[in-house]
Amino acid sequence: MDPDWNDSQPIYRQIRERVVAMILDGLLKEGDALPSVRNVATESRVNPLTVLKAYQGLEAESLVEKRRGLGMFVAPGARDQLLSAERAKFLIDRWPEIHATIQRLGLADDLLGGAKLRKGD
Repeated sequence: MDPDWNDSQPIYRQIRERVVAMILDGLLKEGDALPSVRNVATESRVNPLTVLKAYQGLEAESLVEKRRGLGMFVAPGARDQLLSAERAKFLIDRWPEIHATIQRLGLADDLLGGAKLRKGD
């Protein structure tokens, strides 16, 4: 995991988002083990409790499951659950602004392939 953090949200939330992205991108599939808390903490230069907090949040959302003595694993159906939630979040949080920009700039036809961009535009 990339150790570059931003100040917009707590690090444990950023770790959660990175794991979610790995699941959505197919890098972590159902039944796959998450990187160990210790490894993520070392690579990311954060406190292991920060990583644990992120993993516990994922477990509370039923996206991962703990197997005693083995670690955390991607839960069955996690990708489908995430796709549904992330799509809804995008449509509510981001799409209205993107749609307004498309309308404002008159890009609807260009994006739908109806008009070709001219050089110099």
